[in-house]
Amino acid sequence: MRIVLLGAPGSGKGTQAKKLMADRNIPQISTGDMLREAVAAGTRFGQQAKTIMDAGNLVSDDIMLGIISERLGKPDAQDGFILDGFPRTEKQAHDLEELLDSLGTPLDAAVLMDVDFDVLMKRLTGRRTCSLTGKLLNVYFSSQEELDECTNAGGELIQREDDNEETISNRLDVYRKQTEPLVDFYRDRERLRTVDADGSIDEVYERFVNAL
Repeated sequence: MRIVLLGAPGSGKGTQAKKLMADRNIPQISTGDMLREAVAAGTRFGQQAKTIMDAGNLVSDDIMLGIISERLGKPDAQDGFILDGFPRTEKQAHDLEELLDSLGTPLDAAVLMDVDFDVLMKRLTGRRTCSLTGKLLNVYFSSQEELDECTNAGGELIQREDDNEETISNRLDVYRKQTEPLVDFYRDRERLRTVDADGSIDEVYERFVNAL
């Protein structure tokens, strides 16, 4: 099973990918993790990326594709993979399609985790971490009992600096402009599967598996 995960920040891509990875024994390949691994391992493309990152510049699409190619060559990806965080633009989607075709491993599906933007805003702006336990909570969706459990024990509900409304609105705006065109790209190729990603983790996972 070879899939690309699509969806806005807060749509639950990472959570669902981890569940699928455990069930199907295929790796979730996150762009950030892959980049860090390639740099740490000193691979050919990892060394090129390190030089660019050390200079404070963005890694080019060509180098990212090289790193993806290196990663897909590893034994754990031979039975499939879940790509998370790439492609982000239509050009990257075209380049990825050519790379996978050249490797003889075309995509089976692109899965869109579909959530209303108002819900996404609450998921992201409402995130809090309990200072005592490190537990991730949400002021909109966690029960009052869970929230009180942290504060009554003397803990604080801490919000990440980048989880403010302005930053999140910008992130969602970038997603709309750059990544939403990928929905049409994969729909035209009859690869798109859409999952209603509003609900509990288990409810969404059942829909996710059914869509595949």
